[in-house]
Amino acid sequence: MDTIIAKESPKLSANPVFERKALDRILSPLEDLAARSDHLLRTPISKNGASQPPIPRYFYLGARGGGDVFRLGIFAGIHGDEPEGALAVNRFVTLLERDPEIARGFALFLYPVCNPTGFEDGTRHARCGKDLNREFWRQSSEPEVRFLESEIYLHAFDGLVMLHSDNTSIGTYGYVNGSILSENLLEPALRAAEKYLPRDRRPLIDGFPARDGLIYRSYEGVLRSLPGMERPPFELTFETPQRAPLYLQVEAAATALQTILQEYRQLRSFAQNI
Repeated sequence: MDTIIAKESPKLSANPVFERKALDRILSPLEDLAARSDHLLRTPISKNGASQPPIPRYFYLGARGGGDVFRLGIFAGIHGDEPEGALAVNRFVTLLERDPEIARGFALFLYPVCNPTGFEDGTRHARCGKDLNREFWRQSSEPEVRFLESEIYLHAFDGLVMLHSDNTSIGTYGYVNGSILSENLLEPALRAAEKYLPRDRRPLIDGFPARDGLIYRSYEGVLRSLPGMERPPFELTFETPQRAPLYLQVEAAATALQTILQEYRQLRSFAQNI
């Protein structure tokens, strides 16, 4: 199915870059939730220097699940002209507040705007002129990259999920890296998101060979875990078609995140019982 589903939304604009440019505006739902939630915390924010806006960071602790606590990092907005991911994080946390069982057994580290200068400027690149999603684990001097690398290293995540939007795609798709779990999580996530948006099933997406919306290669320097780990976490990137109505992208990405949590918990439970 190549046609993007169209539907009117009374709340979300189809042009989020210009209407949701202010950092405090896009974060206000998370700030409001953190002020009254028993699960969501606004944790200390990184300092990138006097001329750099901070990288916001939130922590959501689900109810104990009776076993290990799964540590998951969720990253959005590494490209400043892709606010859809931040809005999806807002929506996802709202859903968790309504149904805390979704996050049972999880400690979620949320980074909704990883490129605040690019977000403020409405540009893909950071204000330094670099694409931050080509700088990871390459001895970058960029403060945003250094902070996020430290977070990934110190928290030893069980999994990393990156949210993006693509203005050239005709549907949702994703990249998988690291653990074989990545593929087993992304496929159900794409399938669940088809409730809102079609999947991009072209054989070539973003310059890479693809199969049913799954891509197994990626660009060098993308946001991911430390290369060369003996037991790497699962890593997946979920992409929405940026030309689709904004609210459909938000719902698709939030649904994908819910599905990833549910599937991962089931897979880990199954593995422990073998």
